[in-house]
Amino acid sequence: MLKIDGIILKQMIISGANNLYNNYPEVDALNVFPVPDGDTGTNMNLTISSGAKEISSRDEESIYEVAKSFSRGLLMGARGNSGVILSQIFRGFAQGLKGKNTATAQDLVEALLLGKQVAYKAVMKPVEGTILTVIRESTQALSESIYDEMPIDELFDNLYKEACESLKRTPNLLPVLKESGVVDSGGAGLCKILEGFSLALHNRIVEKSMPNVVTDDDINDSDEETEDDTTVNYCLEFILNLSKDPSKQRKKVFSLNRFTGVITSHGVAALVSKVDNVVKVHVHTEAPGSLITYAQQFGEFKMVKTQNMAEEHTHLIKADIEKEIESQKAPKELGLIAVGVGQGIVDFFKDLNCDYIVSGGQTMNPSTEDFVKAIKEINAKNIFILPNNSNIVMAATQACSVVDGVNAVVIPSKTIPQGLVAAMMYNPSVDFDTNLSEMTAAIATVKTGQVTFAIKDTSVDGVEIHKDDYIGIQDKKIVTSCKTKLETIKELLNQM
Repeated sequence: MLKIDGIILKQMIISGANNLYNNYPEVDALNVFPVPDGDTGTNMNLTISSGAKEISSRDEESIYEVAKSFSRGLLMGARGNSGVILSQIFRGFAQGLKGKNTATAQDLVEALLLGKQVAYKAVMKPVEGTILTVIRESTQALSESIYDEMPIDELFDNLYKEACESLKRTPNLLPVLKESGVVDSGGAGLCKILEGFSLALHNRIVEKSMPNVVTDDDINDSDEETEDDTTVNYCLEFILNLSKDPSKQRKKVFSLNRFTGVITSHGVAALVSKVDNVVKVHVHTEAPGSLITYAQQFGEFKMVKTQNMAEEHTHLIKADIEKEIESQKAPKELGLIAVGVGQGIVDFFKDLNCDYIVSGGQTMNPSTEDFVKAIKEINAKNIFILPNNSNIVMAATQACSVVDGVNAVVIPSKTIPQGLVAAMMYNPSVDFDTNLSEMTAAIATVKTGQVTFAIKDTSVDGVEIHKDDYIGIQDKKIVTSCKTKLETIKELLNQM
């Protein structure tokens, strides 16, 4: 095969998306910090799923039209830094195919090289040893090995091979990877996608094979199309730390298949995933209490969240009416958006004149589209966004670039405390420039400390860490690890 069209590219994309879907928990587990919050695989999975959904009903033969639609879906669905970079790679790829109905190996190499360039430009301070390195080295190797009338399947076989070799080298470029004994998670996610592309060209299109795990789109589709879901009142989410010694701790032995079966039989829109000794669950159910009691037989909860969706639905209807009334008014000068989760945090931001709260945070990164929706719903000429997480800044920034008619700007808050301090400085009565200056200056004065627990033995930044010990983190650096939570808090405060 010396050329491919849009139909074949669509098959490749679906295969690549499915291959990542089948393996994203493995990518999540490649976390440089020994804590249960790895979400690179999840973010890349949700991002490419959005792109695949965009092209699922399209049958164009033009390779450019398919690539353009895929790029648009990725752009709006991008979550986390890895998802945004992935969307930029394929944005450049689509630009490189502009006007083409079919593409040769040379056309595809040029498009991939442009994808690499666009991705690098999207990152203010590119770091080597990441997904950027993998796309750069693999496309560069490809450009040096291409020959006239090279078969497309050979091209993508080589691309996948070179990407895997580059991935293996990432620990040599980024010390924190070597110290943690892992390769780069974003690069690993990209390799899974490229593997799916390659397999599709050999007539082995990857099918989804992970039962009982769904994407955000699947959940949203269930909400809209499944009649049973309309009678379900509660949304339950929890993170469960499984017991290391069930018999000694009077807990039951955990079976993922059996556990997932119970969860799915008592609800809809279920998501169950397990990484090491940590289980994450999201389900819509009429019996949250029963499921909480059932889950506690296997370990202890790190986080439990329940929400009455019936009340939330009523609240949303009321809010829609209020927004419709608001939209009829002349736009105000300033608006403020913040990212947060949990009623206490939400109330804090609302008390500080925040107009819209985007639900999200660590392991729950909102998409570019979530921010676009928030910007459009605020009737204001100028809007500030507080992402409150380093992994959300790029998606918020990308949203600002795609919305017309509004001057939207990201204040790069990377923690909730930074966001709260910035919001305290926000004054809708003064001009845009004054607010921008004071809010930006405010976040630089904040030190943030966090305490979590270790999921493996390791050493990071010279700190010896043992599984199940507590970890003290100042901003993005591990500064201490102790046996007890109180001891960790004291040591963390001393370090700050």
